Amino acid sequence: MRKFSVLVCLAGAALVSANAIAGDADFTLVNGTGYTIREVYLSPANAKSWGNDRLGDGDLPNGKARLIKFKDSAHCEQDLQVVFDKGDSEVVWEDLDLCEINKLTLQYNRSTNIVSVVKE
Repeated sequence: MRKFSVLVCLAGAALVSANAIAGDADFTLVNGTGYTIREVYLSPANAKSWGNDRLGDGDLPNGKARLIKFKDSAHCEQDLQVVFDKGDSEVVWEDLDLCEINKLTLQYNRSTNIVSVVKE
């Protein structure tokens, strides 16, 4: 019976580890820009090929958060681009290590064009 308990514990630990690895790079994106975000794109750092909009249908209003699924832990360093609802302006945050970030709060001052980010 003791052998069985050890095997069950090991199997459970392996399952938990596999689940942790699968979602390691997922993160919560918080819009602290002061503007509604219409689109969000990720790209390996400096690659400049953005791929698909990570928001899908709908916007991310200022002050709101959304879980972003990111499974490419082989390329943790990513650039993030957002497109705002008004004026179609785009802003890029560079070299974000998504494997180390659980929560990312974007900040943007449109008048000075300064971007910043709070990483957790």
